[in-house]
Parts: sequence; structure tokens; C-alpha cells
Amino acid sequence: MIQQSFDMLSPPIRKYIYEKGWGSLRPIQDAAIKRIIPTDNNYVLISRTASGKTEAAFLPILSKVNFKEQGVKVLYISPLIALINDQFLRVEKLCEYLDVPVTKWHGEASKGAKDRLVKNPEGIVLITPESIEAMFVNKPYYIRHLFSNLEYIVIDEIHSFLGSDRGIQLQSLLNRLQRINNKKFSIVGLSATVSDVNQYVELKEFLGNSENTKIIRDTTPKPINAVFKYFETSTSELPSLLLDDIYSRTRDRKTLIFPNARGRVEEVAVKLKKTANRLGGHTNYFSHHSSVDKEVREYVELFAKNSTGQNFCISCTSTLELGIDIGNVDEVVQIDATHSIASLIQRVGRSGRREGKSSNLFLYATDPWSLLQSLACWLLYKEQYIEPISVNKKPYDILVHQILSVVKGSSGISLSELTEQFTSNSTFSDIEYEVIIEIINHLTAIDFLEKLGNEYIVGIEGEKLVNTKDFYILFKTEILFKVSNQGVKIGELPLSPKIDIDENIYLSAKIWKIKNIDFDTKKIEVIPAYDGDKPLFDSEGGLVSSKIKEKMLEILTSDEKYDLLDSNGQLCISDLQSDFVGFSIVDSMTDRPLRSSNENLFFYPFIGSKIVETLKFVFEKANISFDYYPLNDEFKMKMLSSEFIARVKNIDFKILDTNEYLHQLIKTSPEILDFSKWGKFLPIQYQIELLKNNYYDFEGCQHFLQNLNFIEN
Repeated sequence: MIQQSFDMLSPPIRKYIYEKGWGSLRPIQDAAIKRIIPTDNNYVLISRTASGKTEAAFLPILSKVNFKEQGVKVLYISPLIALINDQFLRVEKLCEYLDVPVTKWHGEASKGAKDRLVKNPEGIVLITPESIEAMFVNKPYYIRHLFSNLEYIVIDEIHSFLGSDRGIQLQSLLNRLQRINNKKFSIVGLSATVSDVNQYVELKEFLGNSENTKIIRDTTPKPINAVFKYFETSTSELPSLLLDDIYSRTRDRKTLIFPNARGRVEEVAVKLKKTANRLGGHTNYFSHHSSVDKEVREYVELFAKNSTGQNFCISCTSTLELGIDIGNVDEVVQIDATHSIASLIQRVGRSGRREGKSSNLFLYATDPWSLLQSLACWLLYKEQYIEPISVNKKPYDILVHQILSVVKGSSGISLSELTEQFTSNSTFSDIEYEVIIEIINHLTAIDFLEKLGNEYIVGIEGEKLVNTKDFYILFKTEILFKVSNQGVKIGELPLSPKIDIDENIYLSAKIWKIKNIDFDTKKIEVIPAYDGDKPLFDSEGGLVSSKIKEKMLEILTSDEKYDLLDSNGQLCISDLQSDFVGFSIVDSMTDRPLRSSNENLFFYPFIGSKIVETLKFVFEKANISFDYYPLNDEFKMKMLSSEFIARVKNIDFKILDTNEYLHQLIKTSPEILDFSKWGKFLPIQYQIELLKNNYYDFEGCQHFLQNLNFIEN
């Protein structure tokens, strides 16, 4: 069967495979070739990290497409510039056998290469969604000139777009690209983390053609060795014993360490490097996150990729979670719980990439509930569960952004043409025509749009936003200060109380003393130092799904012992279990503990983050006074259990005046809309709808409370 798919490839591609010495095609490659070459369907290729997904897409596409025809034929879309730079080398080598040019197009790419492409559109272009958006806004002629003859779009790490504002933006851009294309192009998505068949519907809808979108999934198992270790801490710093343990386990290995925040990343890198210097170990300790200078990050990636004879340790955030090729990694370390199983899968997959090798995962926890969540995530991962994709069917805020983008790119557009752009765009198919008109009228009223005769242009207030680089980016960006030492840029930091003259900070795996802060130019000058504190960054927390919380409850109310935990971890989980031993939980989806202690009442919802926020809302409306402690998911109240149960059971969602309350909440606390970059520019009723859909989950909360069974101790 493998030979059959090999024979379907074009002679130059067969030559490439032969000269590379491939013994055989990978399973995902074999399956993709047999389906992509003979059909024009959309496909999503799902396979573990380092299983050859990129080649699985490009081998059949390069064999099938006639690159001698006019125009760019294949558009590769990536969530990261770094991933484009990495994949460029792989795709370029593959295309050498076909004499097909490959061009990178992003803010950091060569202007000369872009100019050559504009002069002679051809081959393959690697690009980010933001660069496509910028082209639509600033150079709409380029869009049609370059991309009107596309045959394929390849979307790498497609799971990173799903359920996000950036993903909605990409959906809209795909629709807009199809609109200017001379014929229908096909889309191939690549993913390592979508395994739940229930998510396939959302995947197919994301590509805009459910009926003609097929899923190809490689289920070949990958052995994973996992070790849990628990080190309790009572301070904000990591325990020295934990760091010593990490050092001893990783000093002779190639290792990635994933703390959950940039400040923690720097703390780990600096302290491990100090330990290595003290004990005479290797000095290849690095930090890698978005605030480290780009050139430094690229050096770290290149060093890791080429370090065949040297060990290294990179402390990083999700910047190395996606598929950037850094060569072979022996071990992955996770410090405290990930917020999602999808993220855990991505991180685990970074080790054991060579065929026949196991992935090695060390999970460290510094808090009992973090250990519990880590264990729950791991058990669900072993059950092959991944969080469902949260789909926003009515993305009013992204509609605002796309309206401004379309109007700016058109240099004047009639109302009928403008509305038709969105009524025919499947991204906004659930938003009624009348609502689109209402939002356009509102944008005109606030001077984001201006009507000249029968045409709309961008208004004075709209120009202030559209004419900035930040416009193309759908997520909020921090105000950052550039950090330099004697003219050499080290990275960037957000301003915080710790950023002050003569204060010492960690950055780029080193310790620095701040000598000068220029607030006008947003620059910080530093010199080397020998002791310091980790920098403060904005919170990098995430939403936790209900399934993870339910699994945590299952663990707490069972008497099972988990051999993969070390002795401290087992003791920690046993202590937590003893706190819940008096509760007879039968169904983890409906039964919830309610504990009475002295004059206090404690309720543990063990439910997803958005429903918890909604519970806070409805409890306040039901006159239930409470304190909520997110660390251990606990509502604390001063009332009898009978009174609390009665009030909860009497909550009627039909008569809850949610709109009026949310209206007042937005007026008094407008920062509640900070999760959305464009939400604050909507009419108030759609700001309310945005809150309901993105911040709260009233439907899920109602279902939870209707089926809730209180279990008292």
C-alpha cells in the first residue's frame, strides 16, 4: 500500500524521497497522498508531533499543482513568524527538486524577496494571518495580483486558531481570499491535538465547507514515560529542592521546561544556570518567551537544533509549544498544572521525536490543588480526552474589525456592497442582516466610519486605529519597554512596580540592574548584576474546562492510589482525599460537596471557569453573600445549608434581569470587556451579548444548577 502512494507522487518528489534516504512513508503521509492527489476536498491531517505532517501536506500538493501557471499557487498560513522561518527551510529544500520558488511574507521577511514576488507572482508563499490582513488593508491590489490563482491553502497548527478571536479573523480572511480567487481553492489543515471526534464538526465548519472537508487521523500510539513530583512552597519563589531536583534530572539531557508564566520562566533559567556554574555543569541554559529579543530567541532555536554533541535546557512558554523544529529533545518538564489538555499534549510531543523513542515528561507541582489538576489532566489525556472547541457563532466584535478592514481596503464602498461582503461570509452567517446594519450605523455615529454621498470611508476616529500596526492583531498587546545593555537589545518588559532605577531583574536567563528608564522612548538601560527578582508580567492564566474539574472531584472522592506520583505527591493527594472522605459522590457530573463547619458553609462546584463566573453572577442576584477562593474552587458563605440550597433551587433564569445588570457592570467596570480588543466599540446591547457568550455561560450554568445534587457531610 505504501508503494502505491509513492507511485502517485511526481518524479521530482520521488527523487527527493529517494535521495533523502527515507526507508518508507509515514502513515499520515501515505494516507494523505492517496486522498489529496485524486480529489479536491478540504482535509485536516491529525497526527502527533514530529510524525511528518508538513510533508504529508506538501508531497501530494507539489505533485498535483502545475506551478508553471501564472500566480502564487499555494499559501501556507502559520500562527507564528518563527514557525514560518523554520518551515521555510524544509519547504524550500523540497521545492528545489521542482524549481518552485518559496517566499516568506511577514514583517521581518526580506523586502527584496517580497518585491520579486510582486514583480512575478509564483510558487509558494508562507504568511501569517496578520500579514494577510495588512495586505487587504494597505495594498488590496497585491491581494488580487498575488492570490487570485490559489489552488491550495495549508494551515499549520490549525488547533491554535480554533475557538479564538484570531481564528475568527482567519476564517473571515479565508472567505475574503476565496472571494477574489478565480476558482475554488482547497484547504489542508495540520494538527497534533484534535482527537475527539465531536470536534470534527467545528473543524469542518472552520474551513467553511463541511460537506467537502474530510478528516485524516493517524492513531499510531506514542509511548510516554511520566513522573510526578511534589514540592510544597509557602513563598512566591520556587523551592530550592525542586530546582535542585530538576537540575540533577536534566543536566545530562536536552530539556524543555514549561513554567506557566514568563516571570517564572526567567526564574527557572537564571537559578538553574547559577546551580550549573556552582557545580561545574554545562552553561547552555536559556529562556525563551515573547519578551526575549527575537534575535536571541532565534539563536536559542538554532543552538538547540544543531546541538548534536551538547546538552541544553530551555525554560520557555508556549513559544516553543508549537511545531518549531529545535531538533531532538530528551525530556519535557512541566512546572505546575497546564490549563488545558491540548497544551499538555503539545508539550509532551516535543520530546521523543525520533522514531521508536518514548516521550519523557516530568510534572512538578508546588501546590496541592495544582498537583490535583495536573493529575486530572494526565488521566484525561490517557483517556484520549481533549477539551471541546468553544465556537463563537456571533462574533460581533470581530465583525467591527472586519468592517473597518474592508472599508479601509476599498477606499470607498456602498452600503449594499459592504453588507454583501458579510452576509456572504460564512464566518458571520449567524449574525442577522439588520444587526450588521445597526453596527455599521453605530460605527458611523462614533466617527469610526464616515458616509460621503453613497459610499462609506473610514472616519476620523477609525483612522486612529486602522493606521497602526496594532490594527492587524486581534489579541491585546502589552505596552512594552525595550531593554538594552550598551546598545545590545536584550528583550522587552511591561512596566510594573518592580521596574525602577537600581532594581535588579531577570531577563534572557541573566540578571540585570536597571540604570535608566526613558518613559518617552519606552527604553530601559541595564548592566549585568549578580542577584535579582523575576520580572512581573500580566497574568497568563487560562480557562479550565468542566471535564478537568469533574476529574479532580473523581480523584478526591476515591480511595485510589496513584503509583506515578512520588511519595510526597501521594501523601498530598491522600490529604486532599481525606478532606472529602465524608462525601458520597456517585456522579461527578451532578453531585457536589457542601460542607458545614462551625458557622461557615463551603460549596465546591468543580465546574469550568466560565460557569464559575456565571455562578458568582447568579449567586449575587439571589442575595447569596460569598467569598470565592479560586485556588481550591471554594465558595465560602455564612448561612445554613438548608437556606443556601433553597435559594439556589429558587434561582429562575427566566426572570433574571441579566441585561440590565450587565449594562450597569459595563458602565461601572468597563475593564470587564478587556478580553475583547474590539468589544468596547459595539452598541451596548452587543457588548452585553459579547459578555454573555465569551465571559459567562448562562446556558451551561442553568443546566448545571438544574441537575445539581448537593452532597452534605
